[in-house]
Amino acid sequence: METFDVAVIGGGPSGATAAADLARRGLSVLLLDRAGRIKPCGGAIPPKAIEEFEIPESLLVARVNSARMVSPQNVAVDMPIEGGYVGIVNRETFDEWLRRRAAAAGADLRRGHFDSISRDPDGVAVVHYTPRPAPAPEQALGIESTVEVTLKPEPVAVRARAIIGADGAMSQVAKQCVPGAEKIRYVAAYHEIVRAPRNVGDAYSATRCDVYYQGRLSPDFYAWIFPHGDTASVGVGSANKGFSLRAATFDLRAASGLAGMETVRREGAPIPMKPLPRWDNGRDVVLAGDASGVVAPASGEGIYYAMAGGRFAADAVVAYLATGDARELRRARRGFMKAHGKVFFILGIMQRFWYSSDKRRERFVSICRDPDVQRLTWQAYMHKKLVRAKPLAHMRIFAKDMAHLLGLVRA
Repeated sequence: METFDVAVIGGGPSGATAAADLARRGLSVLLLDRAGRIKPCGGAIPPKAIEEFEIPESLLVARVNSARMVSPQNVAVDMPIEGGYVGIVNRETFDEWLRRRAAAAGADLRRGHFDSISRDPDGVAVVHYTPRPAPAPEQALGIESTVEVTLKPEPVAVRARAIIGADGAMSQVAKQCVPGAEKIRYVAAYHEIVRAPRNVGDAYSATRCDVYYQGRLSPDFYAWIFPHGDTASVGVGSANKGFSLRAATFDLRAASGLAGMETVRREGAPIPMKPLPRWDNGRDVVLAGDASGVVAPASGEGIYYAMAGGRFAADAVVAYLATGDARELRRARRGFMKAHGKVFFILGIMQRFWYSSDKRRERFVSICRDPDVQRLTWQAYMHKKLVRAKPLAHMRIFAKDMAHLLGLVRA
């Protein structure tokens, strides 16, 4: 049986980043990816991600220089980005590029479905997976055939000294190995990729993200329209199980003039909205990315935080393999929360308060008109840290927030 230093389950931004980092350090790495899955995602990546993870600009399909916030009463507030832009990627292309980069670094990239983890008599973890079905012989040679041939792949087992579970919000690695992982909370996300419109005036822009804070489109989150070059992502998120995401997306397309545009594909998936309290099993498994719950509340941003989580997980695994001390696996969550926990805490409060009713959403969008709010919001988003250099601006924002909360100003 093959033995790897590390098995990374899941080849999205988190798993691919972890696999590349580990392979560059000379470890033997299995990167197992369930092919054929595209996660619904706006595809936004800030400059911090482009710089920190060396993402080539050739992968960007759009460059966004502003956001438009739309209130329940259809009041639109534009938030321009000063001196920069947010990149947009297509996940099917972006994720595959990350996987190929990991393979080029030395990771063994394999396509297959993760099944389970067992133990050898010596205690080493055994990862069981089912490879992707092989094509029929005629198909492999490019020959058409009227005879249907089904080749059932045989399950495969490999040993791994350590495992990184990066297999998404419904992570099977997490459910099988990490206590409490089954309690993860998530928002259901759904989007439709449509052909980008032409000559529709100000209703759509190839350089602007539109965010709709309207209860009819999402009772507890938001709806969006993100440009993707020749296409656009039109989607909705909600944790309300009785809410129809497809119907809301239909309404959004109708309201924004995109109803008649060709639909390229439809996708849906759960998106976690709170980091799990524990990311490791205390032995040899650690979680990363959506599996650990690292999607930003309020904004739903996940790509940067997934890649950061993958890097923290890789660092923790390196420390664990070097010392044999399973407590080193705690480094992943501890490091991530030290770097981003305050932002997640603040965004969580924002989501619980401002998204709770249309009256509050109206005031929230109104606050976004403020130049101080816009400037500090973009600085925090672009650079992934809270801005502390302008205390007077913070004081003005606090005063304005309180005025809105107390109803002293009109939305």
